[in-house]
Amino acid sequence: MTSPAPDPMAAFPFIGGRPCLNFVATLGRRHGGTPFERLPEPAALARWIDEAGLSATGDDEPVRVTEAELTYARTLREALYRLVRAAMDGDEPDPADVTQVNEAAARPDLAPQLGEPDGGPGTPLRWTATDPGPAALATVARDAVLLVTSPLSARVKECENPGCSLLFLDDSQARRRRWCSMDRCGNLAKVAGYRSRSRAAATR
Repeated sequence: MTSPAPDPMAAFPFIGGRPCLNFVATLGRRHGGTPFERLPEPAALARWIDEAGLSATGDDEPVRVTEAELTYARTLREALYRLVRAAMDGDEPDPADVTQVNEAAARPDLAPQLGEPDGGPGTPLRWTATDPGPAALATVARDAVLLVTSPLSARVKECENPGCSLLFLDDSQARRRRWCSMDRCGNLAKVAGYRSRSRAAATR
C-alpha cells in the first residue's frame, strides 16, 4: 500500500531569519479563509522545537510536551505575532500581549553549553534546561523581545504573496526583499507573471 504524500503545508518553514518569526509561522494562511495550524498536537510542537535546533534533550530523546504546554505555546505564539505586527506598523502593542511575552521571557530559558568534540572544526554547541519544552518557548519569547526593541524591527516584512502571511527579517543588502522565499512565493510569483504575459501576448 502506498503511503499518502506528505502535506507540504504541514512542513515547518524556517525562513523567517529569527526564532520568534519561525515560531509565528507555525500558523499559516492567517489572511482570509481558514488558518492552517501546524501545531495540531503536542508531538508537532515537540518536532518544531527539535527542528528549530532548540532541543535540550539527547539526540534520541524527543522533547516531551503536554496538552497544557501546547495550549500555552499557541497562546504565546499569537501574542508574539501581534507584538511583532504592532512593531512593524508603528503601533503601541496590546498591554496584555506585552505581559504575556514578558512572563514567557522571564522563565528559565535554554543555557548554551559546549558539546563534546565530534571530529569536525570548532566546538559544537548544545543546549541544556531543567524543563526543555518551556525553556525553548522562553528562548523564543526573549528573541521576540530583543527583536522588537532593536533597529532590526524595521526590517521585518510580510511576504507580498496575498495567500501567504509569513513574516521574515529582510537581510538583503538593498532591503528590497518581497517574498518569504524565492523557493516558495517568489517562484510562484515569477510563474504567475510569466503566464499572465503569455496570455496577454496570445490575445494581441
